Amino acid sequence: MRIDLHNHTHFCNHATGTMREYVLKAIELGIDVYGFSEHAPMNFDQHYRLPMKKIPSYENEVKKLQKEFENDIEILLGYEVDFMQHIKMEEKILNANVDYLIGSVHFLDGWGFDNPEFIGTYENTDIDKIWQDYFDCIEAMAQSNLFDIVGHLDLIKIFKFMPKKEIKLIAKNAIKAIKKANMAVEINPAGLRKPINELYPSKVLLEMCYEEDISITFGCDAHSVEQVGFGYEQATVFAKSIGYDKCMTFKNRQRELVIF
Repeated sequence: MRIDLHNHTHFCNHATGTMREYVLKAIELGIDVYGFSEHAPMNFDQHYRLPMKKIPSYENEVKKLQKEFENDIEILLGYEVDFMQHIKMEEKILNANVDYLIGSVHFLDGWGFDNPEFIGTYENTDIDKIWQDYFDCIEAMAQSNLFDIVGHLDLIKIFKFMPKKEIKLIAKNAIKAIKKANMAVEINPAGLRKPINELYPSKVLLEMCYEEDISITFGCDAHSVEQVGFGYEQATVFAKSIGYDKCMTFKNRQRELVIF
């Protein structure tokens, strides 16, 4: 079964194409379960996420597509939620009637570390501290017990600024917290489009997840029709090389393991 749960829409203001076009492309590629996970509203960086007032439009569009294509593909409704330790998340999203929530870290103390406009901060800060701060935030996100999926577990590597300290040591507490929270870790090929040119997470981190019996899922992080299904073959080959043969899907926040 082919699963793809991390996909965006025009509602976030930095993705192109219609949601219907995304679904048609997913059907063409033979995707069985396709999830929309728009950037959730938050009182921070508001231009690059779904506005609160557009929540009904987004959710209704997903429901409309579910009905239209019910005989062709299973479409799921989700959100990707930014976890920030000093910014309040919207209760309306955390309690929404959705299939799943992806928890992601894109900001450290307001610094958008995956934005090329602010790349200079990497050169002016101790790289080991940056990585530790990031994985401390991932740990706190898992400990919140609010989310079903960890989005792009090692996004901090995006621009190829790698730590001197062993990554296993930096990430070990976060991995244990993910296990305790019973979250799934997505294999996300979007890193293949970035300077790091590799999947999220790295082989070292996915091996740690496998050792902890942490489930995986898949999400290509599409922001355009052309990116739908991007990197799926590499992602599944990678997962199987570690030892995985099943992945997680969701329905009404309930988990189900399926063979991929």
